[in-house]
Amino acid sequence: MKKISIFLFLSASYIILSAFLSSCSTQQKLIAVGKGYSCTSVNTTIFRHSSLTTFGDEQYISYYDPEGYVTIGKRKLNSKIWTIQRSPYKGKVTDAHNIISIMVDGNGYLHAAFDHHNNSLNYCRSIAPGSIILGPKQQMIGKEENDVTYPEFYRLASGDLIFIYRSGMSGNGNLVMNKYSIQTKQWTRIQDVLIDGENKRNAYWQLFVDRAGTIHLSWVWRETYNVETNHDICYARSFDDGKSWYKTNGEKYTLPITYENAEYACHIPQKSELINQTSMSTDEKGNPYIATYWKNTDSKIPQYRVIWFDGEKWNNRQVGNRKTPFSLSGSGTKMIPISRPQMVVKGKKIYYIFRDTERGSKVSLATCRNINKRNWEVHDLTSFNVDAWEPSLDTELWKRNHKLDIFVLKALQGDGEKVETIDPQMVYVLEARL
Repeated sequence: MKKISIFLFLSASYIILSAFLSSCSTQQKLIAVGKGYSCTSVNTTIFRHSSLTTFGDEQYISYYDPEGYVTIGKRKLNSKIWTIQRSPYKGKVTDAHNIISIMVDGNGYLHAAFDHHNNSLNYCRSIAPGSIILGPKQQMIGKEENDVTYPEFYRLASGDLIFIYRSGMSGNGNLVMNKYSIQTKQWTRIQDVLIDGENKRNAYWQLFVDRAGTIHLSWVWRETYNVETNHDICYARSFDDGKSWYKTNGEKYTLPITYENAEYACHIPQKSELINQTSMSTDEKGNPYIATYWKNTDSKIPQYRVIWFDGEKWNNRQVGNRKTPFSLSGSGTKMIPISRPQMVVKGKKIYYIFRDTERGSKVSLATCRNINKRNWEVHDLTSFNVDAWEPSLDTELWKRNHKLDIFVLKALQGDGEKVETIDPQMVYVLEARL
């Protein structure tokens, strides 16, 4: 009997240990940066491209400090020591739309755009390569720059940059694209109206530049200011830095892209709790993957999804099985129980980053070894909750080294742009080694 008891104890201990090892299979560490503003999600909303970026052996970060100043940081990769520079520029941090986006060009200059929600362009760049001191504000093109929202930078394979933003308002806006040349140090307009809402709707997009330099663009349409009018997911790609655009069947778009001529990756009706502004990635063949969520017509529970093109057709799969219903009805920034997801792809593996109240609102990672087998393993990457946080990551570091560095800050967000009360929280870089 004693031998049996010892055997049962050891067996139970092995099972517990195995479960523990499974839940901790992703190694990570948190690198503290500095205190940030946390009374809204302005530092942590998903459409920050980028909050964190790598150039050479240095990583750059941006955030609003507790007083609302644009703050830039830099460190050597794998170092815990940050150099921090508060800029002279402040943002309207009470509005979660007014994010900071940064990118470093191929010459080493840091570019920053900040504090936009249907207002004039706020853009500047560093005073020298490698510097985190921002110079004076300047124009890019000087045209269609008075009504800017959702600024995003992306670095091309050449070291040049593209910059996209919405010109116009929710339900009635157009996607504009500029390009920066590292040779001339000047911006030029690539597309005045890449996606045209035709004064009836606007596109909420996500974009990814793959390792080959192909630009992948997907979007949902929204008919009005209200989030519940989101519908459908469309797709386009460019092989020449945004000048011409194609469908997955090789057909060239006649620009601008509209509701009628768009390629539809997935048809989703209005009032499906379809979220806007999520994320994209690609596999090693350049096939696009889109992360998002919506609910089925016979359910009240939005579920995370992956939509992807396998080289022949579009597919979609559910990620996990959530139990909690919620609604996106209404306008403004919503405080909802889950974050919008980020996703990266390595070989056949998919890494899906999110936050869900069902898991204690921590930074969580769902991993799938093969999308066709539908098996997902979920691990929490933080021991603390992050409330209204949404994931943004260092896409340049991921594309180069397959290292996943995530911007983390515990933040609150009142429903409909309301400001909550919370002390400034620590900004972290979470290094998740997969």
